[in-house]
Amino acid sequence: MTASAEHVFLLPGEYHVSRTPCHMATLLGSCVAVCLKHETKPYAAMNHYLLATNPGGGHEQEKGRFGDTSIENIVWLMKKLDENGRLTAKIYGGGAVVGHLGTTSDIGGKNIEIARTLLKRKGIPITEEDVGGTRGRRIYFDTAANRVVVKIINKSDEAEKLMEKRKDIASRKTRVLVVDDSALVRKILVKAIDSTKDMEVCGQAGDAFEARDRILELDPDVISLDIIMPKLDGLKFLKSLSQHYPKPVVICSTIAKDQSQVAAKAKEYGAVDVIDKDKLEIYKGPEVIQQAYIPKIRMAAGKVVRKMMFDN
Repeated sequence: MTASAEHVFLLPGEYHVSRTPCHMATLLGSCVAVCLKHETKPYAAMNHYLLATNPGGGHEQEKGRFGDTSIENIVWLMKKLDENGRLTAKIYGGGAVVGHLGTTSDIGGKNIEIARTLLKRKGIPITEEDVGGTRGRRIYFDTAANRVVVKIINKSDEAEKLMEKRKDIASRKTRVLVVDDSALVRKILVKAIDSTKDMEVCGQAGDAFEARDRILELDPDVISLDIIMPKLDGLKFLKSLSQHYPKPVVICSTIAKDQSQVAAKAKEYGAVDVIDKDKLEIYKGPEVIQQAYIPKIRMAAGKVVRKMMFDN
């Protein structure tokens, strides 16, 4: 339980009970917050739970993550302050939110229902609700006034694009273009990618000019790009790509050492991530590649990248 304070911000899985006037706040997507208030005394409580029911077997501190155990806890704590005191409740959240605030399943609806069910069972009237919908909420609970201010979180254009991209990729395999001047390296990386269940190599290229043609032809979700290549090096190609036809790119190169100027320049030019190819130990087997390379490719594919401008 969060330590007592005049101003309290609840993270997911937390709850707070206060004996004195307090300002409580939290950020909700599919999660739900129940606000309790004693009818005549300054006692108040609020929780922030992620899922409706506790499957059991978890640690004591995890009970705040679940609606049934979290609500039981804050009601019990309020009753300890005044066993015969009358409580009222307000419910917020439970949106069908996609992305970092929630998921596309009916988690929000289940979270709302468990609150209604338990509060009715305990005889605690619900005096206010702001639940459901497709947006997140910021809520501010002024316990002294028993007033809750709700601010709707409107998704930005980038969040909308990210939502659509993740929905699209979730419905199929992620398509990867592998660009490296070494045919053997390409073969090893291609084999690693194609061994996954959720990704596939849609094409290969041995230099930047071939890569340009493959990108226009195949429209990959993500590009694995070497730096040292004939005709045009990978950094110059990445810079041009970011200016004119941005795609999520993971640089995979022997000269892209950690904390190096090359790695920094790659990030400056729009690379989502940078991998030191030497650390992959690609000639020793697939283990390190699977652990260090594949997760970065998968992560990059879910990013939304935009056109960039450079001074020169």
